[in-house]
Amino acid sequence: MYIYGASDQGRVVIDLIDRYEKIHGVFDDNLFIKEVLGYPVLGKVPDDFVFDHQLFIAIGDNRVRRRLTLRYADRAKYATIIHESAIFSKRANLEEGCVVMEGAIVKVNCTIGRQVIVNTGASIDHDCTIGDFVHIAPQATLCGGITVGEGAMVGANTIILPRVKIGAWSTIGAGSIVNADVPEGTTWIDRGLKREKVLK
Repeated sequence: MYIYGASDQGRVVIDLIDRYEKIHGVFDDNLFIKEVLGYPVLGKVPDDFVFDHQLFIAIGDNRVRRRLTLRYADRAKYATIIHESAIFSKRANLEEGCVVMEGAIVKVNCTIGRQVIVNTGASIDHDCTIGDFVHIAPQATLCGGITVGEGAMVGANTIILPRVKIGAWSTIGAGSIVNADVPEGTTWIDRGLKREKVLK
């Protein structure tokens, strides 16, 4: 497997897989990063480079992850990673390029789109639909029947109540309790009992 990304998310992904998966190379556009967890960083991907093994894009920023996915789509097959401690229903669907980290749970009839991060200890209950390029942060809890639109960020320790719709490219602040639909491109901030939707 090749890894794109040598910063925070790159370290997390390498730590998840390198005891059982051979890492053939680590790329990053930041030319000042020369090494990550003992692996040399090869710099930018050459224009004529063809990936002869699967590529995993280890970038936490949803928009950047989308841009890189589109950039290399014609010359790479994207890897998908499910940690052995995760619980992933045999009746759930996972698209390419995703990572499901330690202790995460994905239940029956869920659909997880392309290049989604299901972070440590996150829980996605039955019949949820998660769009492409979403990040479900650590310990977030999604109850049943939730829809999360493309590129949304669901913050750590968030609780989203059943059948709520989270709009594309919206942000849910950490620790929020979301009990109503969140429009596309907005931010939901929860401070105690006060809940407010703030336009970006």
